[in-house]
Amino acid sequence: MCGTCGCGQPEPVSIRKPGEGVDHDHGHSHAHDHDHDHLHELNVEIDIMRKNDLLAERNRGFFEAKGIKAFNLVSSPGSGKTTILEQTIGLLKKSKPVFIIEGDQQTMLDADRIEKTGAPVVQVNTGNGCHLDAQMVSLAVKKLEVSDNAILFIENVGNLVCPALFDLGETMRVVIISVTEGQDKPLKYPNIFQSANLCLINKSDLLPYVDFDIEQFREYALRVNHHLQFLTVSAKTGEGMQEWVEWISAI
Repeated sequence: MCGTCGCGQPEPVSIRKPGEGVDHDHGHSHAHDHDHDHLHELNVEIDIMRKNDLLAERNRGFFEAKGIKAFNLVSSPGSGKTTILEQTIGLLKKSKPVFIIEGDQQTMLDADRIEKTGAPVVQVNTGNGCHLDAQMVSLAVKKLEVSDNAILFIENVGNLVCPALFDLGETMRVVIISVTEGQDKPLKYPNIFQSANLCLINKSDLLPYVDFDIEQFREYALRVNHHLQFLTVSAKTGEGMQEWVEWISAI
């Protein structure tokens, strides 16, 4: 689908721990020759998705064999994924080993933040790529040396389109939306909500100051995925965070 979304990636992916030099690795090639007809492009996209799905099944088998619960966190930029992760790690790490894969186009900023929590973390910089894929996750897991019976959080690149299309082999997919984004997101970006198991409605502390109708939002989301579960949280105040941790522990 990269030919459709336009996430050309001439530079290599880098996978590294905080404080480490750049470790280049190509997850998959995003380079495209535009001198082709649309039928050929479609075939290339099908091949990309088929390869990714096979690798995702390998990841899933590995996670199941090792007792690892893997959570793919997807959202638009600025929803509060990293802040939620920081708070979640603090609530979980005494009872379970927690590992983090951070996905971003550039910088080590989020990985540096997560490292301060004490959780092992690697940063995957995708260059111009707008999503993580199954091969990137496989390489990152090997670098992290995720232990048996651990919890693995994969913070995907902030994007409500492409991450919906790429299975990473995760146990559960969690879509995060903040109340500042607007209640119509499920109708505008249905695939990301359709593919998710849980929706975290974040920044609930801002509800008195924004025009966001939670019940209307839930109705829209349930139109595209009637199995979707919801939790309302505030990573800033801690509201709903215990329920979120309990949901994770019950998986």
